[in-house]
Amino acid sequence: MEYVIEMLNIRKEFGTFVANDNITLQLEKGEIHALLGENGAGKSTLMNVLFGLYQPEGGEIRVRGKKVDISNPNIANDLGIGMVHQHFMLVENFSVTENIILGSEPTKYGITNKKDAAKKVQALSEQYSLNVDPNAIIEDISVGMQQRVEILKTLYRGAEILIFDEPTASLTPQEIIELIQIMKRLVAEGKSIILITHKLKEIMDVSDRVTVIRKGKGIGTVTTSETNPNDLASLMVGRAVEFTTVKGEAFPGEEVLDIKDLVVQDYRGIDKVKSLNLNVRKGEIMGIAGIDGNGQSELIEAITGLRKVKSGTISLNGKDVTNMKPRKVTEAGVGHIPQDRHKHGLILDFPVGHNISLQTYYKKPISKSGIIDYNEINEKALQIIKDFDVRTQGPSELARSLSGGNQQKAIIGREVDRDPDLLIAALPTRGLDVGAIEFIHSRLIEQRDNGKAVLLISFELDEVMNVSDRIAVIHDGEIVDIVTPETTTEQELGLLMAGHTEQKKTKDLTKKGEDQHVE
Repeated sequence: MEYVIEMLNIRKEFGTFVANDNITLQLEKGEIHALLGENGAGKSTLMNVLFGLYQPEGGEIRVRGKKVDISNPNIANDLGIGMVHQHFMLVENFSVTENIILGSEPTKYGITNKKDAAKKVQALSEQYSLNVDPNAIIEDISVGMQQRVEILKTLYRGAEILIFDEPTASLTPQEIIELIQIMKRLVAEGKSIILITHKLKEIMDVSDRVTVIRKGKGIGTVTTSETNPNDLASLMVGRAVEFTTVKGEAFPGEEVLDIKDLVVQDYRGIDKVKSLNLNVRKGEIMGIAGIDGNGQSELIEAITGLRKVKSGTISLNGKDVTNMKPRKVTEAGVGHIPQDRHKHGLILDFPVGHNISLQTYYKKPISKSGIIDYNEINEKALQIIKDFDVRTQGPSELARSLSGGNQQKAIIGREVDRDPDLLIAALPTRGLDVGAIEFIHSRLIEQRDNGKAVLLISFELDEVMNVSDRIAVIHDGEIVDIVTPETTTEQELGLLMAGHTEQKKTKDLTKKGEDQHVE
């Protein structure tokens, strides 16, 4: 068997913590090899060792049969190894070409030759059907297109072995389909791919083999065609996992959130939310389904006081909270799980305990006469760490050190602990494994069953369908329909999300005619 990469008994330690405990992974030429594990299992650490960002304490790496010492990413690049990071390494106000050549700029008479570089980028883009404009500015293109730029960066440097770290975490369903096609084209061209993921459907769709790691230990490698999602989930978390969300009937009460004729603009002064009407009641989960960029972010920011409302009203428990400052909105009874946990949910270089107290640090018992009691911060943090299964070394560990799933649990614990009347959950399971998803869904349903109103914003149709009691479909800043999971399908939702409302009207007219005929 020809292996292009062999990682043999790799051990990586951080102080007393063992992140990779003698893990072995072998990549065959021309295969897509999935690396599967829970958040914090050690997947990214293992790949950072392969890419030269970390140095292992034990084991060895072989590339095409030859033992190598990858002490930095430049050596990895020289060996033909490229990495597409989960959080893109792009300069937003640079062009596509400028980002791709950064660090290896071609020069002519001592001057960077962008014209020739752009031609090479264009040629690579066409060769792999990536459809990237070499002259586009990064901040002006979609997340999916930014990821293609990251792929082009590795190809530009001659990578034959590509590492994809959670590549679909920030993509829409259509972009995920396109990425899978891109990966298949890459291996058809002779590349080999390691795919770090915990999305079982994608593993079944695209991979040839799967290596499973759990809590830093290698569990084994299986052939994808000889396994199934249930078995993979059990290997990953060490127990059976429920894929369908178990929830009882909802008993909605009075209105908590009432939005009337809301208009919200983006930073360019363009209307992104347009005369939107919506209400959420006690004891229900209202899901918002829509393709990214249709006004969801602006809607959330308007409700939480992070963005000014142009016109219309937002009421909470009958009280007008339109254009209130964020702290006032929070104190009025709103909990907010933000869609970007790094930018808006945490201060990454603060300890976990301080992050958990971000909404309450100025209140008793934490703050007394204007003085913060750090013992109280730690006591509260320890309680939430326990109640929400946040896997951390303690309140003093930096939030940056936690896995994505545990960062998300800390945020949810912080927000739920305040007992808000309305909990806004924006992309609450983005980038999380099946075990963490199961946990978070159960917490959202628990809030609903405790008589709270929950507003769920998600790009995952199966999440919206499984968790919501009602679903509001947003398109181009407007709610085009409100449906229930029992009376619609993912296909119908997808059409509504794309703005195809005629089919829904026809279906409603047909049903109305049938009802009249019965009468």
